[in-house]
Amino acid sequence: MAEKSFKYVIVGGGVAAGYAAREFANQGVKPGELAIISKEAVAPYERPALSKAYLFPEGTARLPGFHVCVGSGGERLLPEWYTEKGISLILSTEIVKADLASKTVISAAGETFKYQILIIATGSTVIRLSDFGVQGADAKNIFYLREIDEADELVKAIKAKKNGKAVIVGGGYIGLELSAALRINNFDVSMVFPEPWCMPRLFTAGIAAFYEGYYANKGIKIIKGTVAVGFGTNGNGEVTDVKLRDGTVLEADIVVVGVGGKPLTTLFKDQVDEEQGGIKTDAFFKTSVPDVYAVGDVATFPMKLYGETRRVEHVDHARKSAEQAVKAIFASEQGKSISEYDYLPYFYSRSFDLSWQFYGDNVGESVLFGDSSPESPTHKFGSYWIKDGKVVGAFLESGTPEENKAIAKVARVQPPVSSLDQLAAEGLTFASKI
Repeated sequence: MAEKSFKYVIVGGGVAAGYAAREFANQGVKPGELAIISKEAVAPYERPALSKAYLFPEGTARLPGFHVCVGSGGERLLPEWYTEKGISLILSTEIVKADLASKTVISAAGETFKYQILIIATGSTVIRLSDFGVQGADAKNIFYLREIDEADELVKAIKAKKNGKAVIVGGGYIGLELSAALRINNFDVSMVFPEPWCMPRLFTAGIAAFYEGYYANKGIKIIKGTVAVGFGTNGNGEVTDVKLRDGTVLEADIVVVGVGGKPLTTLFKDQVDEEQGGIKTDAFFKTSVPDVYAVGDVATFPMKLYGETRRVEHVDHARKSAEQAVKAIFASEQGKSISEYDYLPYFYSRSFDLSWQFYGDNVGESVLFGDSSPESPTHKFGSYWIKDGKVVGAFLESGTPEENKAIAKVARVQPPVSSLDQLAAEGLTFASKI
């Protein structure tokens, strides 16, 4: 099969690839120089839509509506945009082998692609219950949500099992957003997770109590401290129930599993330095191998603000790291320098009429402020995290754009605080003074 050569190749066709493409265009990439190789069948899109508006019964999001870069208020890059810019968008093509020494990647169909500079943007894959040998985990109507094909299958099942019973396995991002989406679709929803409260990697017990209470008021049953150990099926191989470790059996027409992800680095194993489960990079997303960059979920990079090395799985970092890498590539070619990546961790979620944002680091002591009652008419409340006498993290539910900017500034500036009680009493006022 004929070999294809490009100056720049991006492996992966997710959010990071799309934002990298836009930055390549901004930097003046020439027609024919750049290829994006993606195993998905569509141009890069804003992945967060899949767990939100893609599943809504009304006001539904569909492509081409959420191609990158609309998620950050930018231009929507339709497939024809890539053509106009002379960027080769090579879809439905999975790379199965990478040889960094010979600057070659090979597809499942045996196509060979040569590059001068490589950007690894392979992202993450979901952890599957079948990986742990859970009985019946490969039954029909057990869903994972990472790519648009999976979202399409879930939408079909929601229509086919109208007003049925859904069990959501996992209490993190996917658990909370999918429980809400299925409830909005009039399903009877149970959410099951092993931890003592939802979203434990970020939420304190106080924050979680609000969301659990709010979800319960919406009719969602929350079952904590146990896990799914097996699935019952019918004659068609469809899931019928979920068996929990505590002996409970939950009827289910649909199961959605959200128990975490893992970065897709296998292609590059033993060819590049790794750290914390990702590919080790510098502040310009350069790896240990010359002319190879890694961005998004797979990159373990220096977090300048905290003087630590971290890996971040979030769309905001996927966008920004991709742009940084491309700027660094062009600066290097032109003998110029750019600033180091200086990322402020940012996470957000939306469900029902709720919308929260978090900035910074959730370490040290925490204080809750505002009205965190699940029955609150405004449900405006938040939390600060304090370490070594400084505010290092801030969370806010139902903030205005100005208020969200204020808490982001707090997390970036890390102002000193002498009294936690006073901080809790001041709440948002503290942020607005910074």
